[in-house]
Amino acid sequence: MQATENKLFQRIRKQVGKAIGDFQLIEDGDRIAVAVSGGKDSYTLLHVLEALRKKAPIKYELIAVNFDAGFPGYRKEVIEQHLRENNFTYRMEKTDSYRIIEEKLRPGSSYCAFCARLRRGVLYTVAEQLGCNKIALGHHLDDVIETLLLNQFYVGTLAAMSAKLKADNGLHTVIRPMVYVEEKDIREYSTLREFPIIHCGCPAAATEDQQRQRMKQLINDLSRDIPQIRNSMLAAVGNVLPRHLLDSNLLKKEQP
Repeated sequence: MQATENKLFQRIRKQVGKAIGDFQLIEDGDRIAVAVSGGKDSYTLLHVLEALRKKAPIKYELIAVNFDAGFPGYRKEVIEQHLRENNFTYRMEKTDSYRIIEEKLRPGSSYCAFCARLRRGVLYTVAEQLGCNKIALGHHLDDVIETLLLNQFYVGTLAAMSAKLKADNGLHTVIRPMVYVEEKDIREYSTLREFPIIHCGCPAAATEDQQRQRMKQLINDLSRDIPQIRNSMLAAVGNVLPRHLLDSNLLKKEQP
């Protein structure tokens, strides 16, 4: 099992390293807040970035940041114990987001979208307090292509997730170093490492995640006939041909 774990970790680390190089995600002197939720993705991201940091030709710092929204049953102490045992620098942030959502959410509005806005605000604030110039999120390859389909099917936009973008507050840069890593590899690695996975406690998670689960199932179904569909879709996001799309604004920009 150790050999399997090492081989899998090396593949994930190589893919993360390639993303960092392709998109210049990490630079000398960076101080990076790594969002750690207690799920498989954020644990894997934190451990891979730390392994890369130890051998990197440049210097950068990592600070694990956990955001407790106040949902009943959220076991943040499990995360803190893992971070402490593995000698990570960390910040545990308690908020009253659950109360705010319950009081302020308008009928018909998305519970998850409201929560995400509050979470981003907390991350930006904590990152600024910690002197971090970048925020690392654990989104992976499957997240990127599922978001691409979700936006096409439900929103009517051609958009996914970028590996690097300026945060809404204009002060920080959000990076996604695992955009080349498939979810199945993260799941397997997380199992082999026996990461202490905990649920976020959100009461709406099961119902509001249905659309993403449909996209996930669609991709899984298609992958049986098209084994390389994930990599092909990811490549498409980075190989955009604007002249072959139906965006009239692009046409106006081309006109003299």
